[in-house]
Amino acid sequence: MDVKITVIDRQGVAHPLDAPTDMAMNIMEVCKAFELPVDGICGGMAMCASCQLYVLSDHELVEKSPDEEAMLSEALHVKKNSRLGCQIPVDEKLEGLKVELAPE
Repeated sequence: MDVKITVIDRQGVAHPLDAPTDMAMNIMEVCKAFELPVDGICGGMAMCASCQLYVLSDHELVEKSPDEEAMLSEALHVKKNSRLGCQIPVDEKLEGLKVELAPE
């Protein structure tokens, strides 16, 4: 089963995506699969913040881990709704999720 999510790239273009819920992917991996400009330099270990994004929709997401909190405390362009895409697993609860990629 797929969920529909929308990712707004750094040029302000909205990309509606179908994200699979049965492949143990996270939002960073979905962005990379659709060739959106997300680095994920650390491979999804919450160690680089290159997949930072802003959650625009009102979804209840998994809580931030201490590692994610630590990375966001050091990252640039952080807002109240900042999250690391690698730390948001894709599941049915993300239907309709809307996020915007943070500036590089």
